[in-house]
Amino acid sequence: MTDTLERPRALLPALQLGPITVDTPVVLAPMAGITNTAFRRLCREYGGGLYVNEMVTARALVERRPESLRIIKHEPDEVPRSVQLYSVDPVTTGRAVRMLVEEDRADHIDLNFGCPVPKVTRKGGGSALPWKIGLFESIVTTAVREAEQANIPVTVKMRKGIDEDHLTYLEAGRAARDAGVAAVALHGRTARQHYSGQADWDAIARLREALPDLPVLGNGDIWSAEDAVAMVQRTGVDGVVVGRGCQGRPWLFGDLQAAFEGREDRHRPNLTMVIETLLRHAKMLIPYFDGDERKAMQDIRKHVAWYFKGYPIGGALRSQLVLVETLDQLEDLLGQLDQSIGYPGEAAEGPRGRAGSPKKVHLPEDWLVSQELNEDQRQMIKAAEVDTSGG
Repeated sequence: MTDTLERPRALLPALQLGPITVDTPVVLAPMAGITNTAFRRLCREYGGGLYVNEMVTARALVERRPESLRIIKHEPDEVPRSVQLYSVDPVTTGRAVRMLVEEDRADHIDLNFGCPVPKVTRKGGGSALPWKIGLFESIVTTAVREAEQANIPVTVKMRKGIDEDHLTYLEAGRAARDAGVAAVALHGRTARQHYSGQADWDAIARLREALPDLPVLGNGDIWSAEDAVAMVQRTGVDGVVVGRGCQGRPWLFGDLQAAFEGREDRHRPNLTMVIETLLRHAKMLIPYFDGDERKAMQDIRKHVAWYFKGYPIGGALRSQLVLVETLDQLEDLLGQLDQSIGYPGEAAEGPRGRAGSPKKVHLPEDWLVSQELNEDQRQMIKAAEVDTSGG
């Protein structure tokens, strides 16, 4: 039998986003406070895919706020450099994309229309924005036009809509396609669902059907490589977007690459591997925070429960780990763990983080009355603009 016949069959072809070829069609979803350079490096070392930085607001970027510039930093070997922008205003969007283009800070730009948190939706942003379809079209068209100057592909990430009575994903998907985006990603939940309930993979399949000439990516409830394969088979998507499923287990991207290449090998980490990965993660956060060790340790605390999900390490030690102040303290606590503990099986798998329950979506006044902006809403959007007289 020849090597050709023995080679496993790939689940999907490479994902093409303009000039960018993503061999393993898997995308790390931007997650605030999580997908910084340290975590992205860990994920990249395990598997292939496209690794997107944390969401940055267009306005903060244009105003060159230090934290926004930190968020869009990429390591020299991080290719392609992927930036996710949040905006409610076409003018600010255009200015931010132009800055990324002129200063050569990105190879791919994703637009966030999926965030469900109140501080975003009450300003008409994130998952609330596609309801105002004209505004949505204007933001996406502006971003694509500015990014085209450097042949940078623009993609859109969105939810099904605000709630089941205000679904926007099909209309917004078509509008994004017509504006010239390279792909659309759909999280199969509404803003009202937040992270509760089950992701609606059937909606993802409907979007895939509605946009036969554009790559569509599916997001929601991918906790394992097997989930990703199931989503592809059920929906026909061209790739998957993974968010909470990789929290505390960057090796999931190794599992995903294996599955997409038709291989069955998976990571089954013992406690030693978990400890080593957590420690490395913590150490890499120190340079990310410009040498501020205390800030790095405060940041790693939120990862502890995810890393040790399912591992019997004891409540007292868990409590101490989420209070660490120094790297020495972290190393000392980790050194107290029983490293003979193996992979605990199903207990370490499945959902991460809190799913919560459906929540009231906080929206600007009269937001749902019409899909067009009224005068007050226009003024609110205008207030998000920045002074563009400088160029």
